Amino acid sequence: MDLTCKACGSGPVEVFYELENVPAQSVLNITSREKALAFPRGKIALGFCNECGFISNAAFEAELLEYDTGYEATQSYSETFNQFARKQAQDLIQRHNLHGKKILEIGCGNGEFLTLLCELGDNRGVGFDPAYVEGRVKCGENAAVNFVKDYYSEKYSHYKADFLYCKMTLEHIAYAGDFVRMVRRAIGSSERTAIFFQVPDVTRILKDCAFEDIYYEHCSYFSPGSLARLFGRNGFEVTGLETDYADQYVMIDSKPAGRVSQSFLPEEDDLATLRNLVSAFSEALTAKISRWQERIERLAFEGRRAAIWGSGSKGVSFLTTIGMAHHIQYAVDINPFRQGTFMAGTGHEIMSPEFMKEYRPDVVIVMNAVYREEIAGTLTGMNLHPEILAL
Repeated sequence: MDLTCKACGSGPVEVFYELENVPAQSVLNITSREKALAFPRGKIALGFCNECGFISNAAFEAELLEYDTGYEATQSYSETFNQFARKQAQDLIQRHNLHGKKILEIGCGNGEFLTLLCELGDNRGVGFDPAYVEGRVKCGENAAVNFVKDYYSEKYSHYKADFLYCKMTLEHIAYAGDFVRMVRRAIGSSERTAIFFQVPDVTRILKDCAFEDIYYEHCSYFSPGSLARLFGRNGFEVTGLETDYADQYVMIDSKPAGRVSQSFLPEEDDLATLRNLVSAFSEALTAKISRWQERIERLAFEGRRAAIWGSGSKGVSFLTTIGMAHHIQYAVDINPFRQGTFMAGTGHEIMSPEFMKEYRPDVVIVMNAVYREEIAGTLTGMNLHPEILAL
């Protein structure tokens, strides 16, 4: 294991949570149960840096992962998520005066959010992602959006932008410090570019023992403070820091600076809190996993049919961590591109919501509580009234 902090370079980090035989990826579309069961696995060893608060998987092996067109992480089939995305786009347009501007996105997926920003603000955009699938997102006639099917790097520094952003990608990058420095070099001498990054908030994960949010693709974990410290020491001035989406996401606004930032926001002062949460995490997590195992065993003993709703990373992590996957027969997903494929590690077939009318589950376990009401409404609309449990 590499115990050096990949954000600030100090070490050794303190390993506080380990898990073996974790599927190396969660949202690649796998075409058979056999392939899903034989999917490559790795180890998680979460290490905490006492200097900067960054948490990373010290056992991470990047060669186990592949990001191509089979990578299916789209959330835009959920109206709950779409409402959040539209509001966020409107807020960013207002906050950064994004009208008639050049926008660059790192890790754009299939371009849903970039297209939204460009259509709502009459902007021009370019998105970078090796897993981009052409034609999945329909652009308006006047939408000036282009995509580069590649990882963003300094070789693309000739793409200049008024607004550069990166949503839910930095957590997939092991050498976070190197990456942020690369972005700063690519921006160059221009200090007019506004920067926005969004990542999962590890503070909530630690506090709630949200083990479903710990999986192999996510090799880097940030709190508001550790994210701000990463940007502040690498040529950016932090101008905003907040959490949203039921505190699942932490978001940072910054701008290029010529030196290490000397200004600090109150939200950055979280090192002591992180140390306490890390210290208590392992014991509290063991107790939470035991409670879920007992609950699943009880459902099986009572002969109640259970399904999970959400076949992505949270679902894979939930099933593989509790080790009770054999008591749950199906996974449900509203994303049609996931349906008919199989979950890495456990081999669960991914079904459409309509299949629930045939299966008639007694219990539905929702992998993200944010979507509980939306899912309950879908089930009620099919005249199904199972007990709903949410992580």
